Amino acid sequence: MVSLSDVIASNERIPSTLPPGLVAVFIGGTSGVGEYTLKAFTRYARAPKVIIVGRSQEAADRILAECRQLSPDGHFEFIRADVSLLKNVDDVCRQIYEKVSVINVLFESQGSMAFQSETSEGLPMSFALAAHSRLRFIINLLPLLQRADSLRRVVSVGAATCEGAIDLDNIPCTGFPLIKMRNQVASIGTLMLEEAQRRAPGVAFIHTVPGVVESGIMRDVQPTLHLSIIIGISRLLAPLINVPPAECGERHVFAATSAAFAPCSVQGQGKGAGCAGVPLDGFPLETVRGTSGSTGSGVYSLSPKNDPASPKVEEVLRQFREDGTAAKVWNVIAADFTRITGQESAVPTE
Repeated sequence: MVSLSDVIASNERIPSTLPPGLVAVFIGGTSGVGEYTLKAFTRYARAPKVIIVGRSQEAADRILAECRQLSPDGHFEFIRADVSLLKNVDDVCRQIYEKVSVINVLFESQGSMAFQSETSEGLPMSFALAAHSRLRFIINLLPLLQRADSLRRVVSVGAATCEGAIDLDNIPCTGFPLIKMRNQVASIGTLMLEEAQRRAPGVAFIHTVPGVVESGIMRDVQPTLHLSIIIGISRLLAPLINVPPAECGERHVFAATSAAFAPCSVQGQGKGAGCAGVPLDGFPLETVRGTSGSTGSGVYSLSPKNDPASPKVEEVLRQFREDGTAAKVWNVIAADFTRITGQESAVPTE
């Protein structure tokens, strides 16, 4: 476990160790983990440029006002969009390309528990947000991340460290019990980050799980009896198990900025050597073991306390790489991209 005091101490070094004007894009930043992390990032970063993407204009207006008070020298703006639809994801990405020339942090926390709903593009709502939407943003925006001269980081908030079995005959997890769905979506999320990292080794990719936090993810919930029981028990236990919003924000800023989660090319040549993050010297911290089992491998699956996934999870992921499961999952999602949008990615031509 990384102590909260060490997390905060690292975050407090952001102004002195990272350059001013960091560019951050928060997808799903109008509630929950995204909001908590955005506010914490705004407190630490010098004159940041932040783009928030979400559905609620009302929530965005409130958050933008708070951020401008926290960082008067910062620049904050909102793009309103339903990012469960890939056509909207592509449109948002085009707008982002018009607004910024680089991205330092791409932070994704969009999600829904509308397990029985389907998007107008024919994808299960919950899975579309957890998998398709997130990967589409990453692939579309990778060129902007790769252009950054300093920090280059992708953080996807999901069910990290819970990676488990994948049913290739039911990749969207249709009809799955909640735990089985969680484990499969966790594996798919991490495997997709690994594929993105192979395309961009100078970018670090972090899959997190926040623990139990107050968020808006249950606003669209369609509860079954089993799910209603789980929700009821969680609410009863909330005072005992909830992660405080402030701690959640601090730990996610740490994941987004610390050199403990460096890109795999950090020891390489060129700009990759300058994007490790807040240095570890002076802290009882070290570069973390990545999902490949190697230290500093560039993709990290982190617990609520910023610990790496267990060797058991690493073995599960290794088997997926070796038996072709990872490639098959990628191919299925890429085929959905092409079927729905006509192309695997939508990077604007310059």
